[in-house]
Amino acid sequence: MPAAATASPGPARDRRGARIDVRQLGKAYIHGGEALEVLWDINLTLEPGDMVAVVGASGVGKSTFLQILGTLDLPTSGSIRFDGEELTTMSASRLAEFRNRKIGFVFQFHHLLPEFTALENVMMPALIQRMNPNAARRRAEDILGGVGLSRRLTHRPGELSGGEQQRVALARAMVLEPALLLADEPTGNLDRKTGEDIHQLFLQLNRERGSTLLVVTHNPELAALMPRRLRMVDGGTLVDDAEPHEPAPADAAVEPSSARDPQDLEQDQKDGVR
Repeated sequence: MPAAATASPGPARDRRGARIDVRQLGKAYIHGGEALEVLWDINLTLEPGDMVAVVGASGVGKSTFLQILGTLDLPTSGSIRFDGEELTTMSASRLAEFRNRKIGFVFQFHHLLPEFTALENVMMPALIQRMNPNAARRRAEDILGGVGLSRRLTHRPGELSGGEQQRVALARAMVLEPALLLADEPTGNLDRKTGEDIHQLFLQLNRERGSTLLVVTHNPELAALMPRRLRMVDGGTLVDDAEPHEPAPADAAVEPSSARDPQDLEQDQKDGVR
């Protein structure tokens, strides 16, 4: 069995992130009466506050892995423990509640609700959690200000640029300060400068709020910003891509990838997704 990939501890911070322990994870689909293995024997440990990139070619299972880690899909075999809680045995209703409370998602496409303002979109996860509306509003205003959108609170998605829409999506993912933030090609449809800005926001929010961050990307420059890189290889297993290293400087140029992983099932429309 491959040794578990363990993300190296980052700098000292308020560690509110999750510890994730993945053991012998596998995923197979039945196609034409035969089992098609997408993931097999994945072993991974993430410590609270870690920043990790998962790289690899299209079609090797990166998005499937992210969806399973985010409880949007279930593995065929193996174990996922989230701060000691086993996720694979939870009921669907319990998983939906857990996902809303503990996990934030940012996808290549922002999936904002077009009829609601930026502020209302960001408030939505907090309202789903039955947070007091005034408290939800204050929290949403605070994080939108943190991503540079304090003057765009009342604008609907159609009135925002692509980069602004993705900032709103990032704010929505972070409004409940999730223990785990998952991002799947989050800047693939953005121009270079806007992509760089979004990348730096991920790092800033990780430093300030302490969430464990895992980013799936084709982009080697984006991956280089993370202290730890893992590679998904053909056959659907995960290996260390490089030794732990210092993140790239904050002003490092990043070229966002426009490639899309064909296994992105866009399951973020399910209950509890932010």
